[in-house]
Parts: sequence; structure tokens; C-alpha cells
Amino acid sequence: MKPRQVLGFLASFFLFASLSWKPCFAISIPDEKELGKKFMEQVNKSRMLLHDPIATHMLNEVGRRLLSLLPPQPFDYSFYVVDDDVFNAFASPGANIFAYRGLITSLDSIDELAGIIGHEIAHAASRHVSESIDRSKYISIGSLAGMLAGILVGTQSDGHAAGTIIKGSLAAGQTAMLAFTRENETEADEKGIMFLKESCFSPEGLLSGLMKIKASDYRGVENIPDYVKTHPGTTSRIAHVETILAGYTPPGSKPSCKEDFRFDMVKYRLMGLYGEIEPAFAELTRSLEKDPGNAALHYGLGLLYERKFRKDEALSHLKKALSINVFDPMILLELGRIYQENGEAQKALEVLAAVEPEPVLGVMARFHQASAYLDLKDMDRAETLFNSVVEEAAPAYPTAYYNLANIMSVRKKPDLSHYYLGLFYFETGNIKTAMTHLTKALETLSDTDKFNHAKELLMKLEKEDQEERAEKERKERNSRKNRS
Repeated sequence: MKPRQVLGFLASFFLFASLSWKPCFAISIPDEKELGKKFMEQVNKSRMLLHDPIATHMLNEVGRRLLSLLPPQPFDYSFYVVDDDVFNAFASPGANIFAYRGLITSLDSIDELAGIIGHEIAHAASRHVSESIDRSKYISIGSLAGMLAGILVGTQSDGHAAGTIIKGSLAAGQTAMLAFTRENETEADEKGIMFLKESCFSPEGLLSGLMKIKASDYRGVENIPDYVKTHPGTTSRIAHVETILAGYTPPGSKPSCKEDFRFDMVKYRLMGLYGEIEPAFAELTRSLEKDPGNAALHYGLGLLYERKFRKDEALSHLKKALSINVFDPMILLELGRIYQENGEAQKALEVLAAVEPEPVLGVMARFHQASAYLDLKDMDRAETLFNSVVEEAAPAYPTAYYNLANIMSVRKKPDLSHYYLGLFYFETGNIKTAMTHLTKALETLSDTDKFNHAKELLMKLEKEDQEERAEKERKERNSRKNRS
């Protein structure tokens, strides 16, 4: 066996052994799975996730490629984009990995994103999350899940996702469980680099990503209180990673995967569709002056112009992007959407026909096709396509339920109209109105499957409503007791 092969074998053996080792002070795997489940329920209630199929697909593909290098894991890893302009990422209980929209738009390459995601996977695989919360295992799973969601993700009411400062009864001692130790961070960096060296990504992406975190200090990642830091010691981490990567040369056999992810297109899509308009507009305009032939910049700027209600400029930039990247489905999708939203239904259908076969973009194209057919009063085609959309991506397109409700209303089917309205309001977080429509649907709904679905969902919402009212009453009683 050659020296390089020996080193490769030893590295693989160490990786397997280290990821198979269970820390002495970690909550059990079943407890962590239950905590992860409850945590995700809280996250979904917060409506903080960004259900953009393109960005989510890119993040999942990065995670999938890195996970393929690990031994069998006790958890099913899941990857999510948080809809907040924050430079952060974290691993939560049960191997749920989160990257903030602001992180993706602040990075410059798929290697940097892969470096940070590899680091988070290493945290989960090493069970650092379970170690850090073991000291609070005396707290109920439900309470702990809510506390974690409040700290790590925040709520829409306060508008601060990553850097939420915990107030009230949650003392620093309780929330200290969230702060990974410097040893945890070092281990996660070292294992993350091992993953990256074996993957198609460059491990140097982790280093440049850390440097961006340090340089940006975005929303006080370095300056927030220690008890809500998820990643302490960025400066020392940079020095350690630089030492590890000193003299690193990628092997000649290392595969390349950069073209598979289209990172720039996704980055500028996120800025164009979801970022704060004026700062994003200024940044993309400056960048385009330096690089006028960049299709991704024209794409993002076109999306921003559309949000500024300047249709002509939006179409001009998207068409310029298309002239550079001919037949690009991401560009065609947005052209079709803008045509549909501006009343040019037939033109929208012609453009979107080229996107429909795409595995990820196809469902998005079908939503806009359905909307175009609805504009053309072709109810049958619209209904078929909207049903296809909700089966595949309801969280991304809740309006499909609303449109189905309107179609059922036109067809004089109030039971189905109420059913779809109930689902629409549930997906958009208006729980009281959802319960009202589901209750009305159950009075006359004849479709057995839909009846059972509506009944099950209504029972779940009623239970959650009762629990929330009981919790509110408990807090009010405690508050009165403390005042007295």
C-alpha cells in the first residue's frame, strides 16, 4: 500500500471511529429525535423558513454530497433556509441544519457554503448539540424545544432571528447550553475539513467563509452575549484552520462540482426576490458596472426591478441575462412569471413550456401555468395544475389552495371551497380562520379522503389552540402571583 493510500485509510478509519463515538454526557438518541421533532414544530409555527425550491435544492445537494462521505448516521439529516438576512448557520437537535438567507447571499462560492455546512454536519455527527443541552435535560422536551426555537430562530414578532436576546425568566445559566465549547468548534472544523477534502468541494472554502464571518460582524455575531453565541472564537478558529490547510494542494483526482450548483444564480435570486430592495439594488448595480456580461447579476437585478414595479427594466435585464445564458430555465421561469402577473397569459404559457420538464423548476413553472390558465378561464387545466403543485410543494405555493377554493366556488362546491380555504389559511399561519373554514367544510364535505384530512387537521389545531390558551393562563397566573 502506498503512503498516500495508508494516510487515506487512516483518515477514513479515524473519521469513522470519531463519528461513531458517543459522548459520555449526551442525551440519548431517542430523546434527541423527540426534541428535534418538537423543535421543528416550533420552527414551522414561526413561519421563518424560506420555501424557495431552488435555494432549498442547492442546500440539500451540498448536504447530500457531504453526507455521502460519512458512515451510517443515527439521524435523518434535513437542511433548511431561514428567511432572514443574518450571517449565520447552525445545527439543531436531531440533525436539522439551518443556513440563513443572509449567509448565502454574503458568500462568494459554493465552496464557502459547503465549508460552513460541512462544519454544521460535523457538529451534528459528533453530537455536540446533545452534549450542550444535556445539562438541561430536567426541562421538559416541549419546553426545551420552544426555548431552543426562540433562541436560535427567533420569532417574526421581534424580527431578530439569529441574535435574539433571551428575556424574562430564561437566565444566562439556562441558555448557556447553546454555546458550543471551543473544543467543539475545533473538532467540527477539523472533521469538516476532512469531509471537504474527500468531496468535490475545496476545504479552503471553510477558511474564506470564516474570514467573511469575522470581517462582517453582521448583526453582532461576535458581539452578542456569550450565552446566545452558537459559534465562539472565530478569530482563533481562523488561525487553527489556516494551520491545518497550510501547504494544502488538492489531489489531481479531486472531482469538480461547481457547475452543478449554479451558486451565483441562486445567490442573486435570493437577493432579488427576498432581500431588502434598496441595499441589494445598490450592490448589484455596482457589481454590474464592473462585470456587465454577468448573466447572474442581470438576473438578480431584473428580479429587483420587478419588485420596484418597473416592468420594462425587469424584462430588459432578464432578456439580457437570457442572451448570455441561452435557454436558461431559471431565467425563463421568471420571465414567464412576470408575463403572467402582468396579464400576458398566452406569452407566459409559451415561455413556461420550456421549463416544465425541469425536475426542480417544473413545479414552479406549473404554478404559473395554472395561474395563466385561470386568467384564460380554463378552469379544468388550472385545477389540474394547481393540484399538482400542492401535492409537491404546498408550503412554497399556498396561493394554489386559495385559487382552488375560488375554482370550487365558481363551480358551486362550497364544501370544497371551504376545505381549500382552510388549507390556505393554515399554510399562511392564520390558524383561527383556518379552523373556521375547516369546520364549515366538515358540515357537508362528501369526499372521504378530504373529509378525514380536514378532520385530522382541525383536531390538531384545536389541541394546539387549547394548549396555547392553557399556557397563556398559566403565565398570567404566575405573573399575578409574582406581583402580589
